[in-house]
Amino acid sequence: MSADWSYYVIVLVIINVAGALWLLWWTRRRGANEAETTGHVWDGDLSEYNNPLPRWWLWLFYLTVIFAAGYLVLYPGFGNYGGQLGWSQQKQYSEQVAAAEQAYAARFARFASMDIPTLSRDAEAMAAARNLFGNNCATCHGSDARGAVSFPNLTDGDWLYGGDPATLEQTIRDGRYGVMPPWGEALGASGVEEVIAYVLSLSGTRAPEDMAAAGKPKFDLFCTACHGTDARGNQQLGAPNLADTIWLYSDSPESIRQTLVKGRSNQMPAHLPLLGEQKVRLLAAYVMSLSQPEAGGAHGAATN
Repeated sequence: MSADWSYYVIVLVIINVAGALWLLWWTRRRGANEAETTGHVWDGDLSEYNNPLPRWWLWLFYLTVIFAAGYLVLYPGFGNYGGQLGWSQQKQYSEQVAAAEQAYAARFARFASMDIPTLSRDAEAMAAARNLFGNNCATCHGSDARGAVSFPNLTDGDWLYGGDPATLEQTIRDGRYGVMPPWGEALGASGVEEVIAYVLSLSGTRAPEDMAAAGKPKFDLFCTACHGTDARGNQQLGAPNLADTIWLYSDSPESIRQTLVKGRSNQMPAHLPLLGEQKVRLLAAYVMSLSQPEAGGAHGAATN
């Protein structure tokens, strides 16, 4: 916060506290006339009296102002002034994280010597990893890890970048960023519809044969560089398998059309800065235990 804004906040705080004190002083009524009314009368004889606040109630208000003044001395509140206690939410968060890390250090130390396949078979490790998944991954992939629209299912054996332990760890540690470029202008309106028909036919979905046949050469020209001549994808590029029945954005013609015309962009955030190396390995082991992938599986996810 700049010095000017800091002074502005300080002035506002002082005005508010002083205003509260003045309002209490102005509205106090010592020895008020018992017959004084507000002038409001209902039903001809029902009058509203202007009696003072009970003295104990008034002092409670004064105590709140005193408490506010003490708080502003001890804690941040006066612009850039940090308070006598030196408290900040960042400092408190760091202290709590350090305390938690120290409390769990002994527990996680046992897992440090285990590789990911061994961790995936360890009940205690998976219990800790399940909690990590619920706190850090379930928001996107669901509490059952079965994903949702635009978020892949982690319980099957189908992988976009590969499901071996090292790749899973890299994905969680460093994140992934997948892009499907838009092809609407290059294909044209009719070309888009023909490629849609061809892609649907690859996964066994009924499509007009003439349109699918017309879409194949266009697919070969624009799509095989990433998805391969057999349309089964390329894990080195993160290009999904288009010949299976697994779809991240659904297999409806409307969804495929949007993918072709506008492209897609998906990001898996890096979790190493948030979790640290050991927790990343635990999560990789947990995902491995969910899916039990077979060697050579291909994950059709990001742009299907």
